Amino acid sequence: MPIRTMWWRPLLLTGCLAFVASISLAQKMPDAAQGPSVASHAPEFDAPSSAFAGADRCRSCHKSEVIEFQKTSHSKLTFPGKEFIQGCETCHGPAKAHADAVEAAHGDDAAIAAAVKKYPVFSFQGTPEENAARCLTCHTSSKQQDFFAQSTHAGHGISCNQCHAAHLVDEVKDQSKGDLSYAQHYFFDVPKLADETRWLHNSLLKQSEPEACFTCHRTIQAEFALPMHHRVPEGLMKCTDCHNPHGSLNAASLKRPGWETCVNCHVEKRGPFVYEHPAVKIEGCATCHNPHGSTNNHLLVRREGRQLCLQCHTGFHSQAQVPHGRLGYQTSGECIRCHVTIHGSNFDPNYLR
Repeated sequence: MPIRTMWWRPLLLTGCLAFVASISLAQKMPDAAQGPSVASHAPEFDAPSSAFAGADRCRSCHKSEVIEFQKTSHSKLTFPGKEFIQGCETCHGPAKAHADAVEAAHGDDAAIAAAVKKYPVFSFQGTPEENAARCLTCHTSSKQQDFFAQSTHAGHGISCNQCHAAHLVDEVKDQSKGDLSYAQHYFFDVPKLADETRWLHNSLLKQSEPEACFTCHRTIQAEFALPMHHRVPEGLMKCTDCHNPHGSLNAASLKRPGWETCVNCHVEKRGPFVYEHPAVKIEGCATCHNPHGSTNNHLLVRREGRQLCLQCHTGFHSQAQVPHGRLGYQTSGECIRCHVTIHGSNFDPNYLR
């Protein structure tokens, strides 16, 4: 074959390599953060083993729920010595009397309703404390749920089943509050996963983040609609990347104390520096930045950076031996024109370099 006909092969190879690289680097919907393992504990029921019906009998009436439930890790739970507790009854309690009464009704709706009322099972319709207690039988062994009883959500009467679903069947989504639209959403949004796939890979949440959080936190949703914001509405970040919804010892239920939450991603600001900026280390990044959204560059809480600095450095325009005298301070300048390393410096105590 003449050499002149081989020119296209390097181009083809380059194109194939570029295609493979684009696939490997493509943005994917983030999966739920994998926390510590959870040790399951057999629930304590005041009932003998003969009071349990087994999952097969539940399927005869609740087929959709059983099918969805069997896709989750909950369905794989076993308790040595208490093998009669498994499947649906692990959470809903002994149900043999309930199943016998429903079967005895022979399809009569009125008789079935009377049987369900006479022999109820726990259906997570109790108080928030009762509902959460069923989940916390096992999930208190995870450090992510250690402080749920003292969390803001628990204090407001939020129980686990209001956000999570052990079987995603006929979940009614409230559309009465409408929705906010984001200009950035149409440019940067990542593809949405199928609802069941998303549910199985995102901590069994009824809705994806941040929609689940925005159900209550409407003011935060409005902040994310501002021009400058973290890419949470677009699906590139999640609320739980920064916050622990099950409670923590930190302000605003942050996963880490103060500035450590921010420097988990903004690693160039971590330090340690020889000369630390006290506002960062003591008060935290939120002193100067609004992490959810702002109309100002860099998510600053003030439009002009110099006015932000002067909130703390109030006397620098009049003190002696300071280069910014009352008549010499540049009223139209920005502090970071000179103080370029305001997050910390290894060379200059005034953050000049």
